[in-house]
Amino acid sequence: QVRLVESGGGLVQPGGSLRLSCAASGFTFSTYAMSWYRQAPGKERELVATVRGIGVGGITNYADSVKGRFTISRDNAKNTVYLQMNSLKFEDTAVYYCHVNIPSGYYTGNAYWGQGTQVTVSS
Repeated sequence: QVRLVESGGGLVQPGGSLRLSCAASGFTFSTYAMSWYRQAPGKERELVATVRGIGVGGITNYADSVKGRFTISRDNAKNTVYLQMNSLKFEDTAVYYCHVNIPSGYYTGNAYWGQGTQVTVSS
């Protein structure tokens, strides 16, 4: 039932911008923190940004590598989370994934992922 569908990736030159979107369905979107992760070839998946749910005021957090360049936001009326990426660098090249964790017990939860969207920064 839970679905996350990313879009907006593509090829961009260094210094350029892209806006990623993640359309969510199958859960009470506004309640949960939403995150963007990325994974470059040969590297581990890393957390890029998180926006918390409505209960904690939509507080955002960012990886140090993207602070000041990326902005995560959400539109709860549209069940959509965005990642605005500015001043893109070669090292931003990766597959970007939308993510939500929904608790299923006191210690456990279920992680849901989108299919990913490719971002390639190249001159």
